[in-house]
Amino acid sequence: MRSWFHIIPRNTWLSIYAWIIFCILPFYFILRSASILHIIFGIIMIILFFMGYLLASGSKSGAVYVWISFEMAISIFSTVYFGYVYFALFLAFFIGNVKRLSGFLSLYIVHLVTTIAAVTFGFFIETSLFITQLPFVLVSIIGVILLPFNMFNRNRREVLENQLENANKKISQLMVMEERHRIARDLHDTLGQKLSLIGLKSDLAAKLLHVNPESAVNELNDINQTARSALKEVREMVSDMKGAKLEEEVVRIEQILKAAQINFKIQGDIHLRDTPLLVENVLCMCLKEAVTNVVKHSKASACTVSIRQSNKEVVVEVYDNGIGIAERHDFEGNGLDGMKERLEFVNGSLEIVNLEGTTLIIRVPHVIQHKKKEEWV
Repeated sequence: MRSWFHIIPRNTWLSIYAWIIFCILPFYFILRSASILHIIFGIIMIILFFMGYLLASGSKSGAVYVWISFEMAISIFSTVYFGYVYFALFLAFFIGNVKRLSGFLSLYIVHLVTTIAAVTFGFFIETSLFITQLPFVLVSIIGVILLPFNMFNRNRREVLENQLENANKKISQLMVMEERHRIARDLHDTLGQKLSLIGLKSDLAAKLLHVNPESAVNELNDINQTARSALKEVREMVSDMKGAKLEEEVVRIEQILKAAQINFKIQGDIHLRDTPLLVENVLCMCLKEAVTNVVKHSKASACTVSIRQSNKEVVVEVYDNGIGIAERHDFEGNGLDGMKERLEFVNGSLEIVNLEGTTLIIRVPHVIQHKKKEEWV
């Protein structure tokens, strides 16, 4: 069970003022009694109910069911003898927070049956009292029927959302670790061997300098070439680190969609041809933003990414079968603006098709990249 430390429940379809009224109303019904003994007994029942409610909130395992049974008995008694059926709403809310499905269904059925039975019996012995508050009694019974399922489903959804968030964090952490290992391997393979070679040839050139100057010059030339080669490879590696690769981004979004239980389908060739690194980086960021908003706002069950390449442009389409772009207020305010700004930087465009879901069409023209001759710095 959750740890609730307040009598007034939180995050329900009723406002806090309604719950305060429900807490005060039993005193009104009990004080209407002509007998002082009934008034004292009724107040004791109210105090016992709320004490049981607090104790049940802090209990675990089997003790919870004992306290709920105790509260049900008080609720039945209050309904029959005082016409106060509103305790049933507190119990309905509490039952909705039971995590185990078997326990939830058992308590729900017992509570619903006993509440209806108590109200029915109360109509026979206190007919005038129940007639005067008939609308409120009907509202309470509807709440007993609907509120537990509403709370149970909301709690289950929160658990799934937390699991998804944790899964995304773990995926991000694993990606970071994998990237660190890759960088470490690249640095070892690229610089380690070549720096070792430069060190050996430097020692050899120093020994040959006075013995065989011509061989020493050859060794120095080899050192120069090796250093240039190492510098070029380091620059290429740094360039790869700065820019994202589309094929790597597709792998990441596939993992995210899988964690969100959204079916993923890729169409087209994910290996871009003759596309500058900047353009590919922008495409990756836009694709990541589009898929993130599919997960957060679309309520979709399927997502398809289509990639088309021509001599003039690259077109990426992201389709989902969700609720449509018109209802995604957060996405419309932040995601689309950011994507448009990135695409404008590379003369790209963004088109939205809202038909049986949502399709984002990202177009980026090919940009001619002039390669400069490698220079030694």
